[in-house]
Amino acid sequence: MDTTEDDIRLKELATAPIGRLLVKYSLPAVTGTVVSALYNIIDSIVIGHAIPDPNVVAGIAVTFPVMTLATALGMLIGAGAATRVSIVLGQKDHRRAEIILGNSVQLSIIIGIIYASCFAIFIEPILMMFGASTATLPYAREFILWVLPGMVLINLTFSYNNVMRASGYPTKATYTKMIGAILNAILAPLFLFGFNWGIRGAALATDISMMITCIWVMSHFFNRRNTLHFTRGTFRFDWSVIRSVLYIGMAPFLINVCGSLINAIVNNSLLRYGGDNAIAAVVVFNRFVTIFVFIVIGICQGMQPILGYNYGAGKHDRLFRTLRLAAVTAVIITTIGCIAAHIWPSQISGMFMTDDEQISEAVNCLRIATISFWMVGFQIIATNFFQSLGMAGKAVFLSLTRQIIFMVPLLFILPPIFGLNGVWSAFPISDVIATIVASVMLIWQIRRIRRSAPRVSL
Repeated sequence: MDTTEDDIRLKELATAPIGRLLVKYSLPAVTGTVVSALYNIIDSIVIGHAIPDPNVVAGIAVTFPVMTLATALGMLIGAGAATRVSIVLGQKDHRRAEIILGNSVQLSIIIGIIYASCFAIFIEPILMMFGASTATLPYAREFILWVLPGMVLINLTFSYNNVMRASGYPTKATYTKMIGAILNAILAPLFLFGFNWGIRGAALATDISMMITCIWVMSHFFNRRNTLHFTRGTFRFDWSVIRSVLYIGMAPFLINVCGSLINAIVNNSLLRYGGDNAIAAVVVFNRFVTIFVFIVIGICQGMQPILGYNYGAGKHDRLFRTLRLAAVTAVIITTIGCIAAHIWPSQISGMFMTDDEQISEAVNCLRIATISFWMVGFQIIATNFFQSLGMAGKAVFLSLTRQIIFMVPLLFILPPIFGLNGVWSAFPISDVIATIVASVMLIWQIRRIRRSAPRVSL
C-alpha cells in the first residue's frame, strides 16, 4: 500500500461517518467469522442425521474441549506471530517480519506434532476426563484419531491466515475461510450419506478441507511477489523472536485453555446430572449461539481500527459514537438469537439430532440457557473496547469473568440443588453478573477518558 492510500485510509478513519465506516470494516470480518462458524455447524448437522445412534452427538460434544485445547496451542503461535508481524512492518523492518514468519511456522509444526502425538497416545483417559461415557467413548475416540492430522493443518491455516491479514491481504484471508467451509459442506455429506463412512467420514472431510486451505495459505508466503514471504535464513531459530511471539500469544492461549477447561467441567456436570442426552443437548446450544456470537466478533474486528485510531487521535466523540453504535448493533443481534431460541427451540434442535429424548432435553437447554443471551452482545463489545484501546489486562479479565470466575462456582453450587436445570441456569446467571461487571468497568473507563483530555470536536 503506497503513502497516498495510507493517507486516504487514515483520513477516512478520522472524518468519515461512523455508521458507514463500521459497515465497511465489519462486513468482510462478519462474513469471515460466520463462515468459520458454519464450518463446525455443518459437521454437527450432517453427523446428527447421517448416523442413527443418538450417542454420536454426545460423542462429538466430548471432543470439543480437546479441539479447543489444540486451537489454544495454535493461537499461542499464530496470534503472537500476527501481532509481531504487524508491529515490525509498521517499523519498516521487513527482514524482521520474515524471520518472525519463518520461526513461527517451524514452531507451529513442532508443537502440532507434539500435541497430536500426545493426544493419540493418551486419548481415552483424556476423553474420559472431558466427559465421555462408555457409550460415547467409541465415537469420540474415532473422530479425534481421524481428525488429529487435520488439527495440525487447522492451526497452520488459521494462524497464518491472520498473518496474511496483518501483512495487508484482508480479502484474500477471508477467501481462506470460505474455501474451507464450502469444501467441508460438500465433502461431509458426500462421505457420510454417499459413501457411508460414518464418523471417520466427517473427520476426513475436515482433514481434506484443511489440507486444501493450508496449501492455499502457505502458498501465499512462498510467492515472492507478496509483501511477506519465505526467504533463506529466516528459518534459523531466533530465541528473542520466539519469546516475543509466545509472550503476545499467551493471552489468547490462556483464554482458549480456560474455554477447554470450562467445557470439560460442563460436560462432567451434564454427565452426572443428565447423562449423555444432556451432553448432546449442549451441542445444540453451543452451535446455535456460535452464529450470533461470531457475527458480534466480526463487528468487533471492524470497530477495532476505528476505535484505536480515534482514541489515539483524541477524537473522543467519534470514539464513543463508534462504541455506542457497535454495542446497540451487537445487542440487537444477540436479542434476535435469544428470541429465536425461545420461539423455535424444537426446530433448532431438530436440525442437529433426530432422537426425541435428545430433542426434548435440547429444547429445555435452549429455553433456560439463553434467557440472558441478549446481554452477551454488549459483553463482547465491552471486552473488545478495552482490547482496541490497548488495555489487554482488562480485556482478558472480562473474557474470563463469565467462563471461569462466575461460571465455575455456579456449576458447583447450583446442580446439587436444582439438578440438571442448575447446570443450564449457570449460563444465564453468569451472563448477568459478567454484564454488570463489564458495564461498571466500561462506565468507569469512559469517565476516565473524558476527564483525561478535552474532547476534540468534529
